[in-house]
Amino acid sequence: MGLDADRKPTVRSATGCAIVAPEAVKIEAVSKVSAARKLGIVARVAGRLAGQRAERSRTIRAMTAAVRTTARSFGRVLHQLWLEVTGFVFLAMAGLGGVALAHEYAKYQAGRVGSGRVVIAICFTVTFAWFGVTSFWRVKKKG
Repeated sequence: MGLDADRKPTVRSATGCAIVAPEAVKIEAVSKVSAARKLGIVARVAGRLAGQRAERSRTIRAMTAAVRTTARSFGRVLHQLWLEVTGFVFLAMAGLGGVALAHEYAKYQAGRVGSGRVVIAICFTVTFAWFGVTSFWRVKKKG
């Protein structure tokens, strides 16, 4: 294999004439790499170059630290809000379970339903009340 003046590889026979046109020669491994993988490689290289530049700049490091601190603070607040909202939802469901328990108990007293429905209503109400209360306990512990 030799190199032409324009640096395209060609395959030549013993007599010196080209057997394969320069345009036909290609590297199989490179052509089979997906576009996504190529983009990933480019992104990694660009990230490393940007990271090296960022390490040199005190301003960028300070801004990065500020963004991290702010994000961490917002994350804590959002987690606390999440616990409070889920606690409220669970307690509201326990309240609905309590209403259902009262109806089922009245039906049980009248002899129209068995005790199984009352037991299920009790289990539902107690379980969701427990979930709601423990959610608020977690908020108190984190605060």
